[in-house]
Amino acid sequence: MNLFRTKSIESSLADAQEPGRGLKRSLTTWDLMIMGVAVAVGAGIFSVGANAAANHSGPAVSISFILAAITCALAIMCYAEFATAIPVAGSAYVFTYATVGELLAWIIGWNLILELLMAGSVIAKYWGIYLSNFFEAVNIPVPSSFEVGPITVFWGPLVVVAVFTFVLVMGTKLAARINNVFTLIKIGIVLFVIVVGFFYVKAENYTPFVPPSQPAPATESSWQLQPFLSLMTGAEPSMYGFAGIISGAALVFFAFIGFDVVATSAEEVKNPAKTLPRGIFAGLAVVTVLYILVTLAVTGMVSYSDLAKAEDPSLSTAFSLVGADWAVVIISLGSLIGLTTVIMVLLMGLARVMMAMSRDGLLPRGLSKTSEKHATPARTQILSGVLVGLLAGFTPVEVLSEMINIGTLSAFVMVSIGILVLRRKRPDLKPAFRVPFGPVIPIASALLCIYLMLNLATLTWVFFAIWMAVGLAFYFSYGHWNSRLRREEAAGLATSVPSNLT
Repeated sequence: MNLFRTKSIESSLADAQEPGRGLKRSLTTWDLMIMGVAVAVGAGIFSVGANAAANHSGPAVSISFILAAITCALAIMCYAEFATAIPVAGSAYVFTYATVGELLAWIIGWNLILELLMAGSVIAKYWGIYLSNFFEAVNIPVPSSFEVGPITVFWGPLVVVAVFTFVLVMGTKLAARINNVFTLIKIGIVLFVIVVGFFYVKAENYTPFVPPSQPAPATESSWQLQPFLSLMTGAEPSMYGFAGIISGAALVFFAFIGFDVVATSAEEVKNPAKTLPRGIFAGLAVVTVLYILVTLAVTGMVSYSDLAKAEDPSLSTAFSLVGADWAVVIISLGSLIGLTTVIMVLLMGLARVMMAMSRDGLLPRGLSKTSEKHATPARTQILSGVLVGLLAGFTPVEVLSEMINIGTLSAFVMVSIGILVLRRKRPDLKPAFRVPFGPVIPIASALLCIYLMLNLATLTWVFFAIWMAVGLAFYFSYGHWNSRLRREEAAGLATSVPSNLT
């Protein structure tokens, strides 16, 4: 049982050309940049920074965002090198399969499914809530859910997931055009909110920029919410100070999860050698600037201590505290539009990862078939939409939101390590983009991602362990035995045995 068999890059490229299982190259650098902005700039831009400032970093939350952006940039460099060497759907799963073997590739693919499924479901759930908030803000009371017997149905997520599943089935280029329009609108709203917010900024609110460390409030479930690293080391839970900046970075990393999704579109990109690196890094730069400007505005408008008094601090909280309640309507609209594009990109990424795993037989092969008319993985796209819709529409999936971060970070770790393996195994490869400074950046990326993982809540690690156990059970009961690579190796071994010995 060879659990670490690797799939050659040539085989991955050949599979992408298989009739009925390939994707059409139609995306440009602009499309990729907008896709990165679309998936990273959602409602979180109006809430994540304020929450991190209130409960973790204080005004130094901008440093938390910079640390998270640097960590993401290091990992994205590794993604870019891989994606230009192996420009096919599947992202980190395909890269891992080519370097460190099938079992670890399955684990990463399973974690990518976790990331994209949870992210799509959680964000679709919040889309429905923000839709109701927007209606309420304009004095049109529409509930976010209704009861069907003992079941609570959240209708908003079902609607938005169904609409964008249909759009994605109809064609990737069509989806990209719709995505571009929505994203430009939400960038305009974000810039408007930032400019208005700076009119209310007071310099004294930035002092102290790094608040002194203090014990975190004790709760009945404090061990569950305590960072895993502090639980292991016996350190007392704290907030603010240096530890607060780091835990804030682990929290706001959620804002950058979209860029690995962009890499899953490698098979649908025109001239991937140039387009992929340019599109990914341009998107990351835009997102980082927007997040830093928003956090500077929110922490300058009101004191972080005032934000900490709110039950769920956000940019709306800051505007309300300075008496600008009218901005809540605009922020609600911006949040709604922001989440709309995020959902679409996540649905696309989830289908592409499942399609890649299906091509290799680790998931049922029927899921990798593409539509003859639209050249999209219609079956997998519809299945993705059904799964996301069920979770978002019928369950309290939002309690698992930190699972998104741990799934993303685990993939980042494996891709960073994979670059080192790829260079050793295939020195003949000359990808259009190479991570600079030799092994330094890939190693730094892996270590930073592991450190951020250890700063996630202990309960997140418990749920992650359960997810991993389920994934391994599925692999050893189905994936391993249906692996195309395993079957090809077995067939080759059988033909190499003399007939008188068989």
